[in-house]
Amino acid sequence: MVLEHLFPENWLEKKARYAFLLGIAYSILGITLSKMLFPKDPALVAVAFTSIFLLPSLYKLFSIEEHTEKKERVFSLKNLYQDNKEFIRVYLFLALGIFLVYSLASIVLPSFQVSQLFREQLEMRGASGGAIFEQGLFQSILINNWWVLFACFVLSLMTGDGAIFLITWNASLWGTIFGVTARDAALYANTSPFFYLFLVLLIVLPHAFLEILSYIMAAISGGVISKDVLLEKFESQRFKEVFFYNFMLFLLAVVVLVLGALAESYVLSNVTTYKDIILQSYLAFA
Repeated sequence: MVLEHLFPENWLEKKARYAFLLGIAYSILGITLSKMLFPKDPALVAVAFTSIFLLPSLYKLFSIEEHTEKKERVFSLKNLYQDNKEFIRVYLFLALGIFLVYSLASIVLPSFQVSQLFREQLEMRGASGGAIFEQGLFQSILINNWWVLFACFVLSLMTGDGAIFLITWNASLWGTIFGVTARDAALYANTSPFFYLFLVLLIVLPHAFLEILSYIMAAISGGVISKDVLLEKFESQRFKEVFFYNFMLFLLAVVVLVLGALAESYVLSNVTTYKDIILQSYLAFA
C-alpha cells in the first residue's frame, strides 16, 4: 500500500500510534471496497481486504524484529520485554483502530446496513448469546481461545504474518458485537448507545486486552521464527537462539491466555451490569 512508504521503515515501530490510524484507515477502506465489489456478502471480504492492506507494514516490522533478536546474547525476561514491547504496541493499536471502526459503525449505521455488512460477526453473536453464562464457562472459554492462539502461531509460522487475518477478525467481531449490544440495549432502556458502549468497554477491557495480547504474542513468535527460517540455516546457532527466544514468548502468550480466560469467566459470571446490558439487547426486539 501507499501509506507505509510515506515514512521511514522503522517509523511504525517507534511511533506505534501511527498504527492506530492505519487500523482505522484500512478497515474503512476494506469495508467500503468489500461493499462495492461483494455487495451480497461483504463481511469476511472486508476483514480479508483490511488484512491484506496491513501486510506490507507488518512484513517490515518482522524483519526489524528478527534482526533485533539476533543481537541478544543471553535470554532474559527483560530483554524479551524490551525487544517486543513496541512490536506488541503496533499490533494493539492496529486492533484498536479496527475495533473502533466496527463498533462505531455498528451504532451509527442503519440496522439493515449493519446486518448486511457485518453478517458473519453477528452470526457469531447469535451462536454464543444463548450459552454465554453456562456452567463450565472457564473451560469453554479457555479451549476456544486456545485454538485461536494456536491458529495465530501456526499461520504466522507458515506464512510469516498470516495471523493478522485472525487478529483483524477478532477486532471486527468484538467491535460489532459490543457496538450492536450497546445499540440494542440502549434502545430498550431509552438511553445513549455510546454510554452503554462505554460501560461495556469498562467491563470487558481487562480480559479483552489479555486475550488480544496473547494472540499478538503468539503471532509475533511464529512470525519471527518464520522469517528466521528464510534467513538462517535450520541448524545454525543463530536460528537456535531466535527459536528459543520466541518459544519463550509463545509460552508467555499461553500464560496470558489463561489469565484472560479467568478474567472473562469471572466477569461473565459475576458482573450483573454486563448481564443486564446483554439481556436488554435481546429484549429490545423481543
